[in-house]
Amino acid sequence: MEYGEALAAQRAAQEKRIRGEIPDTLILLEHPPVITLGRRAAEDDILLAPGAASRLGIKTVRIERGGEVTYHGPGQLVGYLICGLGIAGKSPKRFVHQVEESLIQSLWEGWGIRAGRKDRYIGVWAGEEKIAAIGLSISRCVTMHGFALNVNTNLEHFAWIVPCGIRAKGVTSIKKITGREVPMDEAKSLVARKLKEVFGYE
Repeated sequence: MEYGEALAAQRAAQEKRIRGEIPDTLILLEHPPVITLGRRAAEDDILLAPGAASRLGIKTVRIERGGEVTYHGPGQLVGYLICGLGIAGKSPKRFVHQVEESLIQSLWEGWGIRAGRKDRYIGVWAGEEKIAAIGLSISRCVTMHGFALNVNTNLEHFAWIVPCGIRAKGVTSIKKITGREVPMDEAKSLVARKLKEVFGYE
């Protein structure tokens, strides 16, 4: 789904969740290549020459989530979480921790990948390489945005940016670690199940 279309869908769902018209909602999808800039993003974290992004057909979008510069593209599982913070005791930090935990458990159960956290950084890491980024925005105690898990992502595209403002670390994917293409439906099903388990949804 094109990024702008997904962003509009998120905003509409967040408003409905705020009004109590829908339950907590998970949106899982992939995007065409796009670079997004969070609230703390610096323009010089985009490493492409001026005008190169548009020539390559890559959109750049400044958005309201936390964090810095992130790349989304085919082969990356993006999860948008439209959730009342009550599910995490109204603690944004705990909410992020539970998203991380869901992805850590998914990686181990599905593909035998030992992943974890790093004290200084939000997200999920396999060794010294980042495998999943997380960034949220919250309005009236309802979350928006979410995570991006590198499943079969073209990792060369991360050379276009400084991912999440981190210059000294690399990125990885399930495909890179396991050496095989992972069916996206397999990844979607497992991650959705783990999110339900970790957050305690029925």
